[in-house]
Amino acid sequence: MRDLETDLEELRESYTSGKTKEASWRKSQLNGLLTLLKEKEKDIFNALEHDLGKHYAEAYRDEVGTLTKSVNLALSSLKDWMAVKKAKLPLPAFPSTAKVFPEPLGVVLIFSTWNFPFGLSLEPLIGAVAAGNAVVLKPSELAPASSSFLATNISTYLDKKAVKVIEGGQVVGEHLLSYKWDKIFFTGSTRVARAVLTAAVKHITPVTLELGGKCPAIFDSFSSSWDKEMVIKRVLGGKFGTCAGQACIGIDYILVQEGYAPTLVELLKNGTVKMFGENPKETKSMARIINKQHFSRLKNLLDDPSVKSCIVHGGGMDEHNLFIEPTILMNPPLEASIMTDEIFGPLLPIITLKKIEDSIGFINSRPKPLAIYAFTRNETLQKRIVSETSSGSVTFNDAVIQYAADTVPFGGVGESGFGSYHGKFSFDAFTHEKPILSRAMISEFWFRFPPWNDNKLALTKKAYSFDYFGFVLVLLGLKK
Repeated sequence: MRDLETDLEELRESYTSGKTKEASWRKSQLNGLLTLLKEKEKDIFNALEHDLGKHYAEAYRDEVGTLTKSVNLALSSLKDWMAVKKAKLPLPAFPSTAKVFPEPLGVVLIFSTWNFPFGLSLEPLIGAVAAGNAVVLKPSELAPASSSFLATNISTYLDKKAVKVIEGGQVVGEHLLSYKWDKIFFTGSTRVARAVLTAAVKHITPVTLELGGKCPAIFDSFSSSWDKEMVIKRVLGGKFGTCAGQACIGIDYILVQEGYAPTLVELLKNGTVKMFGENPKETKSMARIINKQHFSRLKNLLDDPSVKSCIVHGGGMDEHNLFIEPTILMNPPLEASIMTDEIFGPLLPIITLKKIEDSIGFINSRPKPLAIYAFTRNETLQKRIVSETSSGSVTFNDAVIQYAADTVPFGGVGESGFGSYHGKFSFDAFTHEKPILSRAMISEFWFRFPPWNDNKLALTKKAYSFDYFGFVLVLLGLKK
């Protein structure tokens, strides 16, 4: 096993030297990432094709493109993000000043996962180095080509004494968790997240958890053919077109009013053929399943007789090539694993309800999802979804697009995780906002010190309520 003690010692030396805090170092690391993404674009495509069968257009849309955008934003915003911000103080604190100083946390650990092995590795890394931290990145061993690429190239394009990639499986991960870190950023399953939290407790280490869950899509009725075509594309893209459904923010299942369900099924069937072809495997527009273990897991979900009978489209599987075609199911049993576990694959259950408004109660009866999608023009329903449900995010009339937005936080709530990142929020995730106060010696508020009396209490009450006129009256003895 790699000598982690030596690696961590070098990282801490780099951080304590102060170089990672300098704007010049932060910019050099961000520029290094930008150069890597540009010069090694084809190698990244090849790694993603090898690990997941991703088409290079999908690879650019979901990984290289979003990362390039994020690095450019960090470079253009770094001066502002690093700036010390003035803070207001109330008049009773005069003469004094306050400011907020953003300081890096220190040496941080990032665990990424396999479905977006570049995006989910480098997106938090951008925030970590922009914030001035030394970093260990542990990519997923389930995407070996991508992991190997990161280990080989990060050390070439970035400062290898302050940013390190450490490869390995569960044993390496557990070994890393045994050390003290200034922050752990984890993306992955709830099961592993529990182990991360348990390890973090030992050193009281702050943690960001980016998890997942069963993200529902509420589908209201649409009358316009234009609306129907548009929303069906967005549903299919948000399910099958995003790593073949192996995405934490992908649509997990659809909720629809029972009277509209037959129309929806036909729209989805026709839309699937248009988007992915009669033989989706041959069009290469869908990724494949990551490995045999996950293929078997998905196969077992469908092999349940009570579930298999609910298939209305698709269901074909090619175990040798780890490919599952887009599969649509109608009303599988709610107690079946396909409706209790996160699917994480190209299987799309449709659940019918008496009224579309019943979707709110259905969602609230289950763990809080990472995202809720609602395809509806009903503004009353939209308002109710926002106010009566809890989720990492809500998106109306589209799916997955929140991942690419830099101006809103990306993260979960409850069992779907806690903490957020993307854009400035990535910088904040690896930053401590340190308040700095300074007081002059010109005057003093004597009433804040013992010995106590009623007059001091009255003055303190007026000061805390910012009742300056009343304060003067008490001070002059004109008011008790």
